[in-house]
Amino acid sequence: MIILLVFTFNYLLTSYCYTQQDDKDQNICGIGRQWLESILVSTECNGNGFHREMVTTVKFSPDVPNVLNFLLVHKLPRGIYVDPYQLATLNDSDSHLQILLDSPINLEAPAHRTGGFSALLYATLVGQRSKLLKKSIPIHCRYHEPSFGDQKAVIVNIGSPDLLLRSETCNDGSNFKSYSIVDAPCTATNSSICSWVQIRLNKEQSHVSLQIPVGDGSLVIHVICGTLLVTFICCSALSLKIWKHRVLT
Repeated sequence: MIILLVFTFNYLLTSYCYTQQDDKDQNICGIGRQWLESILVSTECNGNGFHREMVTTVKFSPDVPNVLNFLLVHKLPRGIYVDPYQLATLNDSDSHLQILLDSPINLEAPAHRTGGFSALLYATLVGQRSKLLKKSIPIHCRYHEPSFGDQKAVIVNIGSPDLLLRSETCNDGSNFKSYSIVDAPCTATNSSICSWVQIRLNKEQSHVSLQIPVGDGSLVIHVICGTLLVTFICCSALSLKIWKHRVLT
């Protein structure tokens, strides 16, 4: 009888502990687990040619904590670049676009002479009850090596971004045991490092593909010869004009 009572007591105590743990996991620092798991992220590119706009949309339920910081980490391939000077202009405008680049950007280098980089896009929700967060970044395609075959274009794939969250009311990363905790700059000013919670996303698509035209390598000799010929004609005409002016004066 005593053994049965002890077994029953242990069973009830264990069940109670698991129930408390489950309830705790359902709400972490004011953020519901179901809310975290329902987040959807999608990316699309608008426009044509070498200058386009990358739009990232985050969908979530409206029960957002009072202050919640979002960080979208875009890992862009070497065939794409962003203009830091253009971003600085947007940061100062009414768009309130806050972006931090992890490395310097060479605006003139072709794709085969540069590497990929990460663009960190920051957003803060303060008492917002919207179900949508949409941010856009102007991107530009780099020139690629000319093709000596039948290839007329190259495909550049842009993957979906990683989403990091940080709540102003909870700075203890140990509460998010089932999530990855990563260190990243707190803001776009890159003045301090904070702990962010990396969210496992339900990505609506794996990547966005851009088709970028490439030059015809078989025409390189023709282009060089044509350029030299035009240069020679222009220099000769200019020299003749200068010589005649000197003779007349």
